[in-house]
Amino acid sequence: MEIRKKCWPELFRKIAEGKKKTDVRLADFDLKEGDVIVFEEYSPLTKEYTGRVVKKIAKNVSKIKVTDFNSIEEINRHGHYIIELE
Repeated sequence: MEIRKKCWPELFRKIAEGKKKTDVRLADFDLKEGDVIVFEEYSPLTKEYTGRVVKKIAKNVSKIKVTDFNSIEEINRHGHYIIELE
């Protein structure tokens, strides 16, 4: 399955260069390992797509509810890290 997702320029560039190997998204769509995600570069300044796209395969998909681990108050106070491991 191929899924299209909007991606802001800074993050798009890192994905395209192979520097960003993780992504956190609201799980409001169906996704499984092996699906292709088509990242479409979108400028929040012009509110338009740039026409640049990059395709990546979903390698490892984990769906969680962050409130299962922390309270809303803790999340609002501290936020979360997104950590890429080698």
